[in-house]
Amino acid sequence: MSVLVVVEPDEAGEGLSVVSRETLTFARQLPGGDRLDAVLVGAVGDPDDAALAHCREHGVGTVHVSDDDRLERYAARGWSRVVDAAAGASGAAYLLAGGTPRGNEVLAHVAAARGVPMPCNLVAVVQAEPLEVERQVVGGAVLERVALGADGGLAVASVAGHAVAPEPAATPGEARVERVAAELTEADLAAQVVRVEEREGGDTSALTGADVVVGAGRGVGGADQFSDVEQLATRLGGAVGVSRVVTSLGWRPHHEQVGQTGSRISPDLYLACGISGAIQHWAGCSSSKTIIAVNTDAEAPMVTKARYAVVGDMHEVLPAVLEELG
Repeated sequence: MSVLVVVEPDEAGEGLSVVSRETLTFARQLPGGDRLDAVLVGAVGDPDDAALAHCREHGVGTVHVSDDDRLERYAARGWSRVVDAAAGASGAAYLLAGGTPRGNEVLAHVAAARGVPMPCNLVAVVQAEPLEVERQVVGGAVLERVALGADGGLAVASVAGHAVAPEPAATPGEARVERVAAELTEADLAAQVVRVEEREGGDTSALTGADVVVGAGRGVGGADQFSDVEQLATRLGGAVGVSRVVTSLGWRPHHEQVGQTGSRISPDLYLACGISGAIQHWAGCSSSKTIIAVNTDAEAPMVTKARYAVVGDMHEVLPAVLEELG
């Protein structure tokens, strides 16, 4: 029994993405997780040294890659053929990917081709024998327990971003590279990326990788009212995050949005100021280790869900905190 993980390269070219390393960490908790393989998508031919170093660090024995240059551009169905072939070559009992748009789409093709279910957004292993896991549903507002791999076939699932912190394996893996061949048809390549343009609106890496995030919602009052939020984020060495309504009103750029249609964050501290805490926003911040809410409404969902709360006006609370910090 083994586990195969679909991994994606980091956008900055620094090895594997954070979500992929998180998924490798999660995979080691599964039965057979001590026999961990990976299939690298988003690259053709030999992986770069940084990607292989991350694979070794996380206990990967074999890294499956394709030499088919038609797959250099993203084609979900084509990539799924390679992933399916790698699952067969490795004898995997479990196939996982990070819950990214591409990870979910590629695995959905594999699951459909094999006629197996695909639970998404796993967040925890409840018990190993028989294997039961928890996953987020209803935008992260509810946890559902699922029996994974109960039918004995290949179990396919995606892991929610930031469900676990990426941790190196106790014993490094060999990360030996093996080619995997998949027979592709024109239909497999009918839908693919044909052009990539530079992102407009900023980089989200500072937000998703921050240890501290200072968030602001409608309660901030306007586009010119973010001075205290920005100062506190800078003072704490963190990043600014905002709710969807803030970006919809044009007060802040979309790349700062936290939530179901924005970024999912998992900082050590999330200070949510003037944010009501709708389900869509909670889906993006619920993995934060500690949440402090500042709101004038004591019954706001963010206040009732937070570990700590200050009932008051953020424009009075934040200046007081800044003064105390000196």
